[in-house]
Amino acid sequence: MKVDFHVHSTASDGTLSPAELAGAARGFAALALTDHDNLDGAAECARACSAAGVPFVAGVELSIEPGEGFDKFHLLGLGVDPGNAELGRLLRRILEGRDARNRRMVENFVRLGIDMTLESLAPYAHGEVLARPHFAQWLVDHGIAESGKDAFDRFLLESSPAATRCYEERWRPSQEEAFRAVHGAGGLCVMAHPKFWRRSWKAEGADFSAAEAELPRLKELGLDGMEALYQANSPRENVEFTRIAKGLGFLASAGSDFHGKHKPSIPLGMEVGESFIAPLLGALGL
Repeated sequence: MKVDFHVHSTASDGTLSPAELAGAARGFAALALTDHDNLDGAAECARACSAAGVPFVAGVELSIEPGEGFDKFHLLGLGVDPGNAELGRLLRRILEGRDARNRRMVENFVRLGIDMTLESLAPYAHGEVLARPHFAQWLVDHGIAESGKDAFDRFLLESSPAATRCYEERWRPSQEEAFRAVHGAGGLCVMAHPKFWRRSWKAEGADFSAAEAELPRLKELGLDGMEALYQANSPRENVEFTRIAKGLGFLASAGSDFHGKHKPSIPLGMEVGESFIAPLLGALGL
């Protein structure tokens, strides 16, 4: 069967609308919309999924504190109530931090002699969350970068060359704060793409023993599951993260991290076995 619990729309940095995503997922056993830092597309996607006969999950992707010795922790809040006040307050604080970061990044580009403004970037976000892929597309359209990858490599990564690096950090909630807000909104806390927990793992492969040593602490704090199957995983990573999830009593999820044309090599949907995904479906009431 096909599912996807990690999908982005035009409400953050994807290129398909929430309704278009629902149409593309026709026949799926479940679809979760997990835009960055907002739930603005949830109602539209829910209506379109209902019309298409696709079980829908309201979700959100949050960048949170990674923990000592780790670099990147993206948390998927799955099955949340989009109208929950506590989660709404946290999302507003995160978006305020994102807006402040975006202003600093624009100032960095101006210092490089690049005539960028927030006003010129705004149309790329379609009135929604302005994110780095929108900066990248602006740079491509203005002839400053050859491709989105070139834009990220030269300007938009923490590892970009010092002479051209415009990347800025933004505020991230603590693990405890994020877990509490997601649970308070009736959702499940699922670690997205654990292979990116450390930067070095992306190229070298994950250190499963390091992950296995840290994950019990996160479970104690409130982490419910992990994205064991992920489109960028190696076959071994899929096997090992599934083993770890099962061994530690986590729910196992599967997600593509679909962004549409911003990441054209990533198709929508993940093929999973019923026994693999049944516990997560049950926990989400599907």
